[in-house]
Amino acid sequence: GVSGPVFHPDVVQGSDEWLALRLGLLTASEMKLILTPTLKMASNDKERAHVYELAAQRISKYVEPHYVSDDMLRGVDDEWEARRVYAETYEPVETIGFMTNDRWGFTIGYSPDGLVGEHGLIECKSRRQKFQVQTVVENAAIGTAPSDYMIQLQTGLLVSERQWIDFISYSGGLPMITTRIYPDAVMQAAILEAASAFEARVQKVIDAYFDALSGSKPVRAVPTERRIESEMYV
Repeated sequence: GVSGPVFHPDVVQGSDEWLALRLGLLTASEMKLILTPTLKMASNDKERAHVYELAAQRISKYVEPHYVSDDMLRGVDDEWEARRVYAETYEPVETIGFMTNDRWGFTIGYSPDGLVGEHGLIECKSRRQKFQVQTVVENAAIGTAPSDYMIQLQTGLLVSERQWIDFISYSGGLPMITTRIYPDAVMQAAILEAASAFEARVQKVIDAYFDALSGSKPVRAVPTERRIESEMYV
């Protein structure tokens, strides 16, 4: 396969095509499920659930629909506004739906909020005002982003192979805060180690699934059809 970043510029985030590209992939936004803020590999219910989630997607070739909350809808609106303000204030932004990189022998996906020139990216977050004030006081002054986001930002830098990412913290009514984050070799090494171990666990589940269906004592399995989602998710 191709080594290095592969761009999918025309894909709309959230669309069927975008979901198909993400199918079964570990992505930057979910990396926090497998790596703790102290850079230890996670071993808990959320991490195990994600192993089975991605294994199931690879087996079924299907991504189940997810509930969209009010916060998520607000986040989409705020992201557009943050991108507009950034482009007007700093530099033009090119929107892109999805990118992947398989340089490490496995693939990591990333949905950036925009590309800036040849070397940069942006990641916009819609924040409640208490977190915006906290970010100004605790993070922006020392050039960091909140720890919740650092793993995603560093994974984005890894996948894109870009030189910097501008973390944009947006909370309507308060100043928009932009902090430039550079690659962190220690964090990126921990991300790749966790991702590699995670990939092995996903493959182990897939192998065990097919063994259970076709082994010497196979489970009782009858094929079924997927019903229309609207019936299932009313």
